[in-house]
Amino acid sequence: MSKINLILLVGLLFATGAAAEVSKPVDTPERFSVLVTYGDDVCPEAEADEIIVCAKRPESERYRIPKDLRKVEEESSGEQSWSSTVASHEDAARAGRPNSCSVNGTNGWTGCQAALLRRWFDERR
Repeated sequence: MSKINLILLVGLLFATGAAAEVSKPVDTPERFSVLVTYGDDVCPEAEADEIIVCAKRPESERYRIPKDLRKVEEESSGEQSWSSTVASHEDAARAGRPNSCSVNGTNGWTGCQAALLRRWFDERR
């Protein structure tokens, strides 16, 4: 058997295998719904070609932030006030702005006196 025939045979086998995988099984439903119900709420009935999955939660959880989002807030360490956060962001961005006393940015050299005064006031606090 020549190499060309062998390559064509292998290509034909791969092509027929790929076409068989693409075809959609007939028994799968068209629509899936996953719902969360609270307290005595009733899970809706499934229609003809539909699957509905309901998770029951207590009524006390209805208006709470989901646990996945609550964990993010509880795990944050080194919490600081909003004004401290803003001040640290301003300090980080100051180098590229005018009046920054740096070689970066436009007119960076013009802020050297302001930087000395800021440092002096910070040390006094």
